[in-house]
Amino acid sequence: MAAAKTEEGVLVIGATGLIGVFITRALIGSLKAGEFKRLGVFTSQKTVTEKADLIEDWKSNGLEIFVGSLDDEKDVLAAYEGFDTIVSALGRGALEKQIPLLRLAEATPSITRFFPSEYGTDIEYFPESVHEKPHQNKLKVRAYIRESVKRVQHSYLVTGPFADGYLSKPRVEPRVGGFDVKGKKAWLLGTPEGKISLTTNEDVGKLLAAAIRHPEVAQGKALKVNSFTAIQAEILTEFERQTGAKWESEYTSVEVLQKIEQVAYDAGHPFAVGVTLRRIWTQGGTLYEKRDNEDMGVTDTDTLEVAVRRAIAEQS
Repeated sequence: MAAAKTEEGVLVIGATGLIGVFITRALIGSLKAGEFKRLGVFTSQKTVTEKADLIEDWKSNGLEIFVGSLDDEKDVLAAYEGFDTIVSALGRGALEKQIPLLRLAEATPSITRFFPSEYGTDIEYFPESVHEKPHQNKLKVRAYIRESVKRVQHSYLVTGPFADGYLSKPRVEPRVGGFDVKGKKAWLLGTPEGKISLTTNEDVGKLLAAAIRHPEVAQGKALKVNSFTAIQAEILTEFERQTGAKWESEYTSVEVLQKIEQVAYDAGHPFAVGVTLRRIWTQGGTLYEKRDNEDMGVTDTDTLEVAVRRAIAEQS
């Protein structure tokens, strides 16, 4: 394997969001290990005020904080100055904002690499994936990169579903999956033998840091990574083992998921997107014969046991 490249600096956008926090935490480790010279975060004044403790902690760990608006080109260009790698961890509602961010990156000489916010479901897994509603903004970003980004190299980190969310307690409609630790009940998807590939939040950060270290693997690719693959019955068994109790369980078929999905869209319910994603996962849209973990030197990822332990602790 080629030697890892030392970057001049990495700038994270969306660092305080759901997955951005874990990515930034992993990159702090990389900074301290001397893998690059600078680590910055571009965020809003509102975030600096509301998450002051987190921002101060990051500053104490050597991060540079750039405050501004994603909609202000001057703010973005000022933050870009001197960095060569941009990591976007923007949430679903802000994905289209990556198009002007990419345009400005292409026009900034120091920037050579850009990681769009692709963590999660593979948006080009099935031929029909192009029609899935949750994928549309990510597809627009990929189209823009293909057509307009010529100098800056890109890499997508495709993680599949986040284990932390998949193994959590249902919030709206139990039949779309979840695990109630106190009630000792599991709502599982598909069949007992149905496989699911999951990546923990901690490992998303670890794998993104590895992708930055290994441009010879990551450059121009949609990297397929995960923590582990398990069948539904294994997940249930692990919850039962760790809680020392027999659980009540029921399975939701793909057909029932499709009906719930349609009702949710017809009602304009925001959780419809989540149902679509869970239906895609249940149809096998997270499974690959080979993953890119090992090519980036990542051989130690979280196990089902670790992920379930965290899920139980979260509900305790």
